[in-house]
Amino acid sequence: MSDDSNTLAIMLFSEILGTDQILRNRLSKVLPKGMEISHFSVLNHLAWRDMERTPAQLAETFHVTRGAMTNTLTKLEWAGYIHIRPDWDDARRKIVNISPAGKLARETALNAIAPMITKVVEDLGEDKARAALPILRELRKQL
Repeated sequence: MSDDSNTLAIMLFSEILGTDQILRNRLSKVLPKGMEISHFSVLNHLAWRDMERTPAQLAETFHVTRGAMTNTLTKLEWAGYIHIRPDWDDARRKIVNISPAGKLARETALNAIAPMITKVVEDLGEDKARAALPILRELRKQL
């Protein structure tokens, strides 16, 4: 890799990491009290997919360890946002589904973050935001 390519790669990933840090910080400030980004992400995924998932499937989806996912699911279950039941076909597995309270919590969180993320896209410009999506998707797939 040439020095120019190396510099480009470092600049690209520095921008992505910096953007991620700022976004997480801003999201944490507007999410409802007690809700973490990981909680919102799982609730959003379950609501959007509208299907039951196993903890292992969720861990794979979010690229976290099963232990980390179990910790998040325990907190969500304690808050009443999800239901965890045994898998009737395989007693070793559990099945996770979003509860009505979880759907409401997700909607509340979406309403809290919508003004912030909408303003960012408006300030960036719709054309630039649309143009960035394929590049970000391709980068995510490569990683």
